[in-house]
Amino acid sequence: MEQQKALVDAKNKEILDSIIYAKRIQGAILPPDHIVKKYLNHSFIVYKPKDVVAGDFYWVRETKGRILFAAADCTGHGVPGAMVSVVCNNALNRAVREYGLSEPGRILDKTREIVVREFEKSDKYVSDGMDIALCAIENNMLYYAGAYIPLWIFRNGKLNEIKADKQPIGRFENPKPYTTHTVPLQKDDMIYILSDGFVDQFGGEKNKKFKVAALKKLLTQIAFLPVGEQEAILNKTFEEWKGNLEQVDDVCIFGVKV
Repeated sequence: MEQQKALVDAKNKEILDSIIYAKRIQGAILPPDHIVKKYLNHSFIVYKPKDVVAGDFYWVRETKGRILFAAADCTGHGVPGAMVSVVCNNALNRAVREYGLSEPGRILDKTREIVVREFEKSDKYVSDGMDIALCAIENNMLYYAGAYIPLWIFRNGKLNEIKADKQPIGRFENPKPYTTHTVPLQKDDMIYILSDGFVDQFGGEKNKKFKVAALKKLLTQIAFLPVGEQEAILNKTFEEWKGNLEQVDDVCIFGVKV
């Protein structure tokens, strides 16, 4: 019995060590804080993986005078989600670096093409992919394209929404080109893009989901604050809402103040 327990413990440690190493690899694809702040000085990221590794990721890079940034939610969470996130992150980078694209809609078109092609190499049907909100800022213009993840902009006391295209980055019947929306920016605009992990979290007195309406209300109340304070409030709100319950999904909220 002792020998069997020792064997199980050794196997568990081996698995955990592998996952922790996978976290290091996944961490390498996320832009470090100094890069995020270099391009988006007034920004914050709330990033809470459900497990050691995550299916959500955030992404930042500069090309042709444009600052690109994204929040993405890949199929699944944990190790499977993390593996999909590596494929999708690489496809995003290739769309920009190899194909020279800078318009969000065209970047998502090419990213989808690359992701589908990668998964088609398998002899088994793979329908994995990601939802994503991708933004580009150049001068005082914002360009946005989304796959299921909308863009929220707080301006003059109101939170406005630009809807995403209802097709994922991945296999989809009758895919269409992604729409690039153009928004002239104003000083003190606050931009939010996020996965659904925060709003889907169960908690509170009645053990219900946080929901989109409650998050929109909260953001409307805090959008005028410095980004660091917004980040702290969102983190505190999430932890207090969740309480002792299990986290149900990865969480990623990317906020940028103009």
